[in-house]
Amino acid sequence: MKQSTFEALLQVYDRLDEITRELYDLAEIELELESFEDASLLQTRADILYEQMENLDVVISELEG
Repeated sequence: MKQSTFEALLQVYDRLDEITRELYDLAEIELELESFEDASLLQTRADILYEQMENLDVVISELEG
């Protein structure tokens, strides 16, 4: 695999991490505001992205090894 592809995967992982953390933070704020529907939506989207991050982490780990 080309090094540029590997680096692109790492960059995507980092961006997903930022977006996921932001969604979790926003969900927490909505919970504090008792906006449970919005909090649930944000939490669900963050969970889905987190799963994708885990999958991508496996791919990256396999490519490193």
